[in-house]
Amino acid sequence: MIRRQFLKRAAGALAVLGLPPALLSSAACAKTGDGRNLLRFGPPQPFDYAALKGQARALAQAPYRPHGGDLPPAVAALNWDQYQSIRYRKDHALWAGDAGRYLAQFFHLGLFFKRPVAMHEVANGQARAIEYDPGMFDYGSSGLGRVKLSEHLGFAGFRLNRRGDPDRDFAAFLGASYFRAVGRQGQYGLSARGLAIDTGMDRPEEFPDFVAFYLERPAADSDTLVVYALLDSPSVAGAYRFAITPGEPLLMDVDAALYPRKPIERLGIAPCTSMYQTGENDRRMAWDWRPEIHDSDGLAMHTGGGEWIWRPLTNPPELRFNMYADRDPKGFGLLQRDRDFDHYQDDGVFYDRRPCLWVEPKHGWGEGSVQLVEIPTVDETFDNIVAFWNPRRKPQPGEEWLVGYRLFWGAAAPAQPPLAQCVATRTGLGGVIGFKRETWSQRFAIDFKGGALAALAARNAQVEPVLDARGARLQTISARPQHEIRGYRVMFDAVPDHPDSRQIDLRLFLRDEAGNALSETWLYQWSPPPLAQRKIY
Repeated sequence: MIRRQFLKRAAGALAVLGLPPALLSSAACAKTGDGRNLLRFGPPQPFDYAALKGQARALAQAPYRPHGGDLPPAVAALNWDQYQSIRYRKDHALWAGDAGRYLAQFFHLGLFFKRPVAMHEVANGQARAIEYDPGMFDYGSSGLGRVKLSEHLGFAGFRLNRRGDPDRDFAAFLGASYFRAVGRQGQYGLSARGLAIDTGMDRPEEFPDFVAFYLERPAADSDTLVVYALLDSPSVAGAYRFAITPGEPLLMDVDAALYPRKPIERLGIAPCTSMYQTGENDRRMAWDWRPEIHDSDGLAMHTGGGEWIWRPLTNPPELRFNMYADRDPKGFGLLQRDRDFDHYQDDGVFYDRRPCLWVEPKHGWGEGSVQLVEIPTVDETFDNIVAFWNPRRKPQPGEEWLVGYRLFWGAAAPAQPPLAQCVATRTGLGGVIGFKRETWSQRFAIDFKGGALAALAARNAQVEPVLDARGARLQTISARPQHEIRGYRVMFDAVPDHPDSRQIDLRLFLRDEAGNALSETWLYQWSPPPLAQRKIY
């Protein structure tokens, strides 16, 4: 599950032979505007979301045909630095000559992005294919400036910019069905996908591709930009509509129509993909000089029954899969709650600025589960965390399956619990300082703040930690005011019941003397070291 390997194996794809005839267009188009902009367009064809759903349905009714072909040798041979030096020329941006607020710029093929993706502009109910021209790009130190490239090479993906800031994009679609966005902090981090299939199973994961994009020309005064996408894979075809509104948080309003070719065992709706190497609760891979390295530090869930749950992420020694059954969830997402630069000390990629991603269904999703896959990683180039909704009833071949949700990208999730939140989970060796340890145990220290805790802490009121452990016995349990954060800290030691690394499930929340919940629910999965490695010092 390597971040770059994801893209290498599953880069976005489109070959003309793999598409229905309605998507084909002529390359014999004239230059537009004043002649300096090299954008060329195919002939217009009627287009709307209903037509795109028809295209997806037609794809699903035909046998799957792999998309793409071989790249020219010079493009296929690009290394990381060479590819990174290629820049799209801003004077050729889509809508550069319009009065609207946004621009679209395109990514070149190469490196891990080996298959062209069809690009279209949509205006007045008509779609026109956007044709590649080598002159659209500044090839930097890639060496491609000395190579004659075909005008039919195509694009790998696209990014979106504000007209007043053409250098920093606020959203990008590149590789398979992957896309990313930012809030006002402007720092990319975790990714989303159109769809996940068989993630974390005992067979290779299937990565659907966005094979064609349709970018709707925004009105001059519009804050929202609409993008349509056609998805295809061996198991399913689909049509997507993204209404993107930048801001804090950035909002993506998503509608999707899926048409399976065959049954899908593990279907992932609204998948979020992130990275967690090491942090305050899991230092198994803490060999770097930086204290913490992660794009996200926890999975948050707001269940259909109204419960708020926080599950800190880990970097497990073996693949770990969890499912949280629910009905009509109100939301879930991978969040970066820790915003303290001192906890990361990274002045290059700024993990303290990485966005949160919150998923909010637009209608009842019925029965299913939020599923979390955590995969061992040795460094930060691995995307090892995936979270998604898995419906209990899967769409079947021949069916149309409609789903709608909103994605929020920003410094915090837009939905916040009225109760206290977990703001830190720390772990270490258990025992009582100053006394010889007779038994090996793991210490857990969990900090909560918010809700009514500030007022309770100010008067040193007692609160009750409600703890449950499966596979361990608990010792030295305490809950005391933590005045530095105007909250409370719960501490306890867990002694495994077994000598092996069998998973131990922990659950915790705070309540007051009247039995009222004061905090969200903290869940944790812990794999203790085997008996031979439990050094008690």
